[in-house]
Amino acid sequence: ICYPLRYSIIMSHRVCAILATGTSFFGCIQATFLTTLTFQLPYCGPMRWDYYFCDIPVMLKLACEDTSALEMVGFISVGLMPLSCFLLILTSYSCIVCSILQIRSAEGRRRAFSTCSAHLTAILLFYMPVVLIYLRPTPSPWLDATVQVLNNLV
Repeated sequence: ICYPLRYSIIMSHRVCAILATGTSFFGCIQATFLTTLTFQLPYCGPMRWDYYFCDIPVMLKLACEDTSALEMVGFISVGLMPLSCFLLILTSYSCIVCSILQIRSAEGRRRAFSTCSAHLTAILLFYMPVVLIYLRPTPSPWLDATVQVLNNLV
């Protein structure tokens, strides 16, 4: 984006395929790892929860043994990893904003900002539910269910 004339050379079909395959592959590994660890726990007591969907933090509350290590793994995997990606995106956008501000025409700056604002809105709509659900110290079933329903609708 910072070098629009070189974009088609930098972002070739091969690079795009590698990025898409890599993110899908590592996302599947992460999900499989957390799910496998979660379902190896012993479960007892009432098998009922007041949530919209079956998620790992909900399942940990039903376990009979100490889940603090798995909670930390989940916090790092589901909380800090997306947070680091979000910070990387914000850093990238600061470079993009600096490049846009160097455009001489007001129409060119407006078009560039409108494209970036649509993408930034989509990024925020993806990351805000993650922050609201996974990075709070005390969960709230009602708020989590509301956020998940709205996230699924969006």
